[in-house]
Amino acid sequence: MSDPVIAAKGRPVAANADISARAAAALFADVVLAWGTTWPVMKLIVQEISPLTMTAIRSWIAAATVLPMLLYQGSFIVPKRGDMPVVLCISLLHMVGFAVLVAAGLQYVPAGKAIVLGYTTPLWVAIGARAFLGEAITPWRALGIALGLGGLGVIFSPQVFDWSDSSALLGCGFVLLGAACWAISIVYVRAHRWLASPFQLLFWQVLIAAVLLTGLGLAVEGVPQPHWTPRLALLLLYAGVVGHALAYWAMSMVNRSLPAITTALGVLATPLVGLASAALFLGEPVEPSLLIATALILGGIALGSSR
Repeated sequence: MSDPVIAAKGRPVAANADISARAAAALFADVVLAWGTTWPVMKLIVQEISPLTMTAIRSWIAAATVLPMLLYQGSFIVPKRGDMPVVLCISLLHMVGFAVLVAAGLQYVPAGKAIVLGYTTPLWVAIGARAFLGEAITPWRALGIALGLGGLGVIFSPQVFDWSDSSALLGCGFVLLGAACWAISIVYVRAHRWLASPFQLLFWQVLIAAVLLTGLGLAVEGVPQPHWTPRLALLLLYAGVVGHALAYWAMSMVNRSLPAITTALGVLATPLVGLASAALFLGEPVEPSLLIATALILGGIALGSSR
């Protein structure tokens, strides 16, 4: 699960040539499909191994995938001092904090609902950017935030949400806290002056995350002893290679060929893909209240992003 908001906002000069707009659009569709389907895949994984173990293994797989890609492209670098703060910020807050909290939440929350809650991140970004970066909250952006919060109100309405279900509360809390971690990292990224491209720094971000997650997992859970099956291995490979490494590479290509507003709005299709794939592959019911909440949240984000 990569970072669409960071990818859409950061546009430093990259080493590779741009691709055509048509190829970029096709690649962008693949990215959205990969990110959206990764959520139900993670839901399946955390039914077999712990969130910490899953996130650590996925990070190692992503690092092992990204490194040869960078070497092949001649883009491998050691981060300069000026980029180290953003490397650490994304690694700690997004690749550790967001990833682990979402994985923990998926133990208790349906994948479809989790992805909608996770993609409330731009709402918190708008608020954080106003508080810490001085970005104006225009009337349209304020309306977008209000619509998004209204969508959350629908999800947590007593008519559709069982407030006595402690597991559901814990799961939703984990995902929303993860979204807040993601939002903080994005606010910092907006203020950062990039020296290298985001994709060039990705290897170091996932490597740091993998080391930290492995150490944390050993300290908290001991040596993991998953019951390895071909199914579990394939799910982890999909999450690490397709949903993380390749998707991030593809998004770095897309960002150089499509307008920022196109990618910022287009990525909002990801929760819709997540909802559909969770219904198709996991048999999760698509409740009318969740569809209404999704429309309000994504509509509010789109409104705030385009005005």
